[in-house]
Amino acid sequence: MLKKFFWMCSGADTDILSDCPKSEQVKFAGIGGTVFFTAVMAFLASAYALYTVFDNYFAAIGFGLIWGLLIFNLDRFIVSTIKKQGKFWKEFFQVVPRIVLAIIISVVIAKPLELKIFEKEIDQVLLKQKNQLTLENQDQVAQQFSSEITRVEGEIKALKNEISAKETEVNNLYDTYIAEAEGREGTLKLGKGPVYKEKREKHDESLIELQSLKETNQAKITSKEDELLSLRDKETAQVNADQPIIDGFDGLMARINALDELPTMPSLFIFLLFLAIETAPILAKLLSPKGAYDLKLEIQESSLLLVAEQQKNQRELLLGTDKTLNEKVYYDVTEDEEVYAHKKQKAKDLLKLQTDYFFKKQKEALGN
Repeated sequence: MLKKFFWMCSGADTDILSDCPKSEQVKFAGIGGTVFFTAVMAFLASAYALYTVFDNYFAAIGFGLIWGLLIFNLDRFIVSTIKKQGKFWKEFFQVVPRIVLAIIISVVIAKPLELKIFEKEIDQVLLKQKNQLTLENQDQVAQQFSSEITRVEGEIKALKNEISAKETEVNNLYDTYIAEAEGREGTLKLGKGPVYKEKREKHDESLIELQSLKETNQAKITSKEDELLSLRDKETAQVNADQPIIDGFDGLMARINALDELPTMPSLFIFLLFLAIETAPILAKLLSPKGAYDLKLEIQESSLLLVAEQQKNQRELLLGTDKTLNEKVYYDVTEDEEVYAHKKQKAKDLLKLQTDYFFKKQKEALGN
C-alpha cells in the first residue's frame, strides 16, 4: 500500500509500473518518497512562516497545508514530465527549466526553516534592533518637544535671574548703609546721620520691591514649572505610546532581515541541503539509464499516437469521399426537369409576394 502511494507521488503510471522489474519499482518508490517528504517539509516551513504573520495555529496549519499540497503537485508534475529518450544532452536541456523551478522551491522551503533553526540568534539581533529603535524614537520625540521645553526653561531661568539680580541690589544697598553707619564709606562719619537714613530708606524700598518681585515671579515660576512638567509628561506618553510598535517589531520581514545579518555559511548549507532534496528526483531520472518503465511507457504512448494518426487519416479520407459524392449528387440534380420546374414556380411565387409587399408599403406612404 505504501509502495503504491509513493508510486503515485512519483507521477508514474502504476499499471505499467506493476509489470516492471523490482528495481524499477524501488527506483520510482524512492522518487515518490522524496517528492512526498519535500511536501511535508514545505508544509512545516510555510506553517511556521505563516504563524509568525498571523499568530494563529489554525490559520498557519490551514495555509501551510495548502502550500504543502501546492509544492507536492509541482514536484510531482516536474518529475512526471521528464521523459527518458536515451540521449543525455537532449534530456538535460529538457530538465533545465525544471531545475530552475526546483531551485525557487528550495529557497521558499528553506528560508522559513532557517528562521526557526536560528530563532535564538535572530531574537538577539532583533533585541539589538529594538533597543536601537527605542533610543532613536526617544531622540525623535525629544526633538519634537525640545524647542518648547527649552523656551519654558529659559523663561524660568530669566525669572530666577531677575530675583537674583534684585537680591544682589538689596544686599549692596544693605552693605552701603551699614558702611555709612560704621564710617567706612560715604561721609566717613560714625553714626546714623541723614545720609545713613537716606541710604537705609533706599534699601528698605528695594527690599519691599524684592519681596513683591519674589511673590510675582514665584507665581510665574510655579506656572512655568507646571507647564514644563506637562511637556515632559507628554513626551513620556508619546514614547510609551510608540513602544508597543517597537516591541512588536518581530514579524516575518523583520526576521528575514535579521537572518541576513547572521553569518552566511550556515544558511547556505541549509539551502544546499534542500536544493539537493528538491532536485534529487530530477537528477535521479536524468542520470538513471532508460529502464523497463520508460520502454513500456514509450510503447504505450507510441501505440496511442499511431491510433490517433490512423483515426485522423480516416477522418480526412471520409471527408474527401463525402465531398466528392456531394458534388456528384448536386451535379446530377441540375439535369432533373422536375426539380427545375418546382424551383422555377417557387421563384415566381416569391417575386409576386415581394411585388405585393412593395405595392402595399408605397400605398401606405402616399396616404391611400
